[in-house]
Amino acid sequence: MFKPKLISTLKDYTRAQFFNDLIAGVVVGIVALPLAIAFGIASGVSPEKGIITAIIAGFIISALGGSRVQIGGPTGAFIVIVYGIIQIYGIVGLTIATFMAGIMLIIMGVAKLGSVIKFIPHPLIVGFTSGIALIIFSTQIKDFFGFEIPNASVEFIDKWGEYFSHFSSINYYAVIVSFGTVVLILGLAKLNHKIPGSLVAILLFTFLTYILKWPIETIGLKYGVISSSIPAPVFPDLNFNTIQNLIQPAFTIAILCAMESLLSAVVADGMIGGNHRSNTELIAQGIANMFSSIFGGLPATGAIARTATNIKNGGRTPVAGIIHAITLLLILLFVGQWAVLIPIPCLAGILIVVAYNMSEWRSFLGILKGPKSDIAILLSTFFLTVLVDLTVAIEIGMILSAFLFIKKMSQISNINIVTNALNDDELSDTLSDIKSPITKGIEIFEIEGPFFFGAASKFTDALKIIERNPKVLIIRMRNVPFIDGTGLNTFDKIQKEMANDKVKLILTEVNADVLIELKKSKFEQKIGAENIIPEFENAIIKAQEIVHEH
Repeated sequence: MFKPKLISTLKDYTRAQFFNDLIAGVVVGIVALPLAIAFGIASGVSPEKGIITAIIAGFIISALGGSRVQIGGPTGAFIVIVYGIIQIYGIVGLTIATFMAGIMLIIMGVAKLGSVIKFIPHPLIVGFTSGIALIIFSTQIKDFFGFEIPNASVEFIDKWGEYFSHFSSINYYAVIVSFGTVVLILGLAKLNHKIPGSLVAILLFTFLTYILKWPIETIGLKYGVISSSIPAPVFPDLNFNTIQNLIQPAFTIAILCAMESLLSAVVADGMIGGNHRSNTELIAQGIANMFSSIFGGLPATGAIARTATNIKNGGRTPVAGIIHAITLLLILLFVGQWAVLIPIPCLAGILIVVAYNMSEWRSFLGILKGPKSDIAILLSTFFLTVLVDLTVAIEIGMILSAFLFIKKMSQISNINIVTNALNDDELSDTLSDIKSPITKGIEIFEIEGPFFFGAASKFTDALKIIERNPKVLIIRMRNVPFIDGTGLNTFDKIQKEMANDKVKLILTEVNADVLIELKKSKFEQKIGAENIIPEFENAIIKAQEIVHEH
């Protein structure tokens, strides 16, 4: 349940691997710096909060996590939810929600839900990820063009209306910096993946803005002095009313963290041929988020882009992630004061690129060409994320996915009236194993597929169309993988009706799992263990004996 990869990898750790991890960790730390600052500002907090998150959470995720190469920290996916929480509940509310999310993640890991999280539908993930990307893009337009919009709206549609109405206030210096940042990042990515384009852009345009005295808003002008130290831990004050108010956003943080971290771990496994421990990873993510909130940080999770950077630079053990956190700590302590000179449009350009990489537009278009159910999940989640709220989007998306899955499962389940097929000379391959002649007074039904609440009504409807009054009803269950409470309840009702009509009920070819459920529900006692017969042929023979007795 909890076995950190760090312990496993240190058993055969070598000096050569340490050198590779050292290089990878330093590179990833440098790459993470501008992203951490940008994510902090976009989330509505001061820049150092993003760096603190990357340091605290990044260290814990690597030290305690279930992946060899996972790099943890703040990510773009949390910008929307964090900004929304701060607007409603303030910084204190964000701290409490993040702390609660950490507890939820630990519970998920202890309950061994790591594998269950992976079953969240792909259209739902693409829907809210694309929605988040669009929101991040829209929030950066103001700084990208340098618009002067006092008291800018937080609503998506109103925000775009303000952009068009204030277009005359465009700052061309800001456009040069932001557009140049985008071009530089994308250009360097094509030339050399090991060169962090975002860091190069920050260094270049910070220097140009400072030397040429461009009239552009900087971090210092907007946020003042950046703290170069880790704040003292402050434990959140949890009470019933606070928990009740913040349980929903905390759950959203936890689910989003679980999905993104495990998705990142799966991608990393494919790149290194490894195998992560999902429940250990969830517990580590929970501990990381609890400590991040205590030190005033943001929600954190596994970062796919930084994890990939770590792998490409030779990182193969959690030591690289620990070095990445130490690198960021040294930067905060000794170089952090110079971050006040970074121009805000440069960070906007970085986030525009992040939004593009998050958009998954190719997957979005691919799903639009697929089944209607997937399209419904994708579009509903996407538009709810953009126009309403990410929490609502995930909840509605999960409910819709569940209902559509139930519908598909109920379509798979089928009820065949075998005796009708035999009498109509329509003997198919599935009935060809019936060797004994079917005596009058015997009805045979076959259930195919799971017998659950979505399919139970089919069975009761099929029983209604029996024209004859049989002496024996045989239910063949060779293709029933499981049965739920509704299915058991349906059987119970049928057994009572059959008993009142003096009709003997026989079950045959019941698999082991279904038989266990029949025993647990006491149905085996009601029907009689002798009337649950393993072989179909023997069930027919017994039914004929019962008919002859009558």
